[in-house]
Amino acid sequence: MSHPFGPVMLDLEGLSLTRDERKLLKAPAVGGVILFARNVENAYQVRMLCDAIRRERPGLLIAIDQEGGRVQRIKDGVSRLPPMAALGKRYQNAKTESVALAKDAGWLLGLEMSACGIDITFAPVLDIDSGASSVIGDRSFGADPEQVSALGQAFIYGLHEAGMAAIGKHFPGHGSVAEDSHIALPVDKRPLDAIKQHDLIPFAHLASDLDGIMPAHVIYPAFDHRPAGFSPSWLGMLRESLGFNGCIFSDDLSMAGAQVAGAPAARAQAALQAGCDMLLVCNDREAALEVVAACSGLTAKRPAKLRYARSRPDIDALTALGRWRRTHAHLEALAAEYA
Repeated sequence: MSHPFGPVMLDLEGLSLTRDERKLLKAPAVGGVILFARNVENAYQVRMLCDAIRRERPGLLIAIDQEGGRVQRIKDGVSRLPPMAALGKRYQNAKTESVALAKDAGWLLGLEMSACGIDITFAPVLDIDSGASSVIGDRSFGADPEQVSALGQAFIYGLHEAGMAAIGKHFPGHGSVAEDSHIALPVDKRPLDAIKQHDLIPFAHLASDLDGIMPAHVIYPAFDHRPAGFSPSWLGMLRESLGFNGCIFSDDLSMAGAQVAGAPAARAQAALQAGCDMLLVCNDREAALEVVAACSGLTAKRPAKLRYARSRPDIDALTALGRWRRTHAHLEALAAEYA
C-alpha cells in the first residue's frame, strides 16, 4: 500500500543525508526534495544520494534546477548545456535547426537527469527576456514571445521523449522587472493587456503541454496586489482561462519576494489557498520545519504524476547512444562558443 505524500518540498545540507534529515524525510507532510549545488559532487554521487533518499522514503519526488548556462547544479559527469539564449540567437537565422536542437536539448537533459536519479528539473524558463531582468537574462529563449513559445515547446517535447515531466517558470512572466525576487519583491506596473499580449503568451500556448508550472514572486498590481504565487486570481486564470491541470509549485517560500505573506507557516497557507499544490522551502531549515508542522495532515494532489516515467538509464551507458553523442557534442560546442 502506497502512503500519501504531503505538499512540502525541502532541501538538504550536504552531499549525503544526515541523521536528522533521514527522520525529516519520513514526516508525512514532506512530498519532495530539491537538490542544490552544495548537494552535488558529480553525477555518480547524486545518483547515490537520490538512491539513499528513496531508501528512506520510496516515491519521494526529487527535483533540481538544471537549465543550462549559469543555472546548472550538476556539472561533473553530465553535458555542459549552453544558456537557452544561445538557442534563441540561432533561431534568428535557422528556425528549423534551432527548434530541433531545443528538442534534443530537452531530451538530453531529461535523460541525464534521470540517470542521476532525478525526477524533475525545473525547466524550461518561459520568461521573455525584455532586457530588464538580470536574474532572467540569458536563461530565456529570447525577446520574442512566439520564439520563446516555439523553442519552449520543442524543449518540452524533448523532456517528454526522455520520460521526464516539464515544469515551466515563472508564470505569468518575470522578464520585465529589474528586481531579483530572491532578494526583493518586484512590482510589474504594466497594464494587464500588456502582460497578456507579451509575457503571458508562452504560458497560454504551452499550458496543455506542461506538467508543472512555477509562478513568480512578482506583484502585478493591474490584476492583483499579491505576488502571483499567492494570488487566487492569477492561479485561477491559469487553471480556468488557460486550462492548466498540472502541478503548481510555489517558488521558494524563503525568498524575499515571498515574505510579504508573513511568517513561514502563513506563507505556506497563503500559497495553498491561492492554488499551489507543492511548496518549496529552501535554505532555511527552521522555516522548513515550521511549514512541515503547519502542513501536517495535508496531502499533495498532483505531484505523484511527475515521477520519472521509465526505467532509469545508467550514466555510463548514455555514451553508447548515437543521438546522445551528437547532441552532447553540438550543445557543448555551443556552450563554449557562447561563453
